[in-house]
Amino acid sequence: MLTKKQINECLCVMEDMFPNAECELTHSNPFELVIAVLLSAQCTDVLVNKVTKDLFNKYKTPEDYLAVPLEELQADIRSIGLNRTKAKNIQKLCHSLLSDFEGIVPHTREELMTLAGVGRKTANVVLSVAFNEPAIAVDTHVERVSKRLAICRWKDSVLEVEETLMKKVPKEAWGATHHRMIFFGRYHCKARNPECPQCPLLNLCREGKKRMKKLTQ
Repeated sequence: MLTKKQINECLCVMEDMFPNAECELTHSNPFELVIAVLLSAQCTDVLVNKVTKDLFNKYKTPEDYLAVPLEELQADIRSIGLNRTKAKNIQKLCHSLLSDFEGIVPHTREELMTLAGVGRKTANVVLSVAFNEPAIAVDTHVERVSKRLAICRWKDSVLEVEETLMKKVPKEAWGATHHRMIFFGRYHCKARNPECPQCPLLNLCREGKKRMKKLTQ
């Protein structure tokens, strides 16, 4: 397992590699961000942005999403995986916003997680990106990078990964760390073809060392 000093070194390298890392989901307010993150489950940000370009022009408020039949909303997001379930969750979410929060996206994790389709990861993204609250959202990239670098254990759950990162990374750096780790995992330490030979963190990466050893055998 990496020490705090080694973890800080990793994060500094990621910052150098991706100094402008930020949320890649297109949105103009917290409500649009919630919808975009909900749609992004098991789907790429690129595809979500293609869909929301028209979606956010058509639907501006929770009332707008509830004013159309479910089938129409499903059709509007048909190119996104799990579109039927996501359409149902969007309308349930909008109903909850209107009935429980006066149509305004809540500012706490606990309240956000009462909304349909919003789990801890989505709530953390909204807190960090929309409200600038300290939070680390552990998606597939953050989890993969954390485990490959031995910041966390292979057997750790997503929640355990989040808790470990919260302990080992300064609170004021949680938001930036989340985005840099996503970019590092999305564009460099990829799931299938990580760029180990060119990786500036190879000397610290247990998984990278194993992969390089196999390549030289």
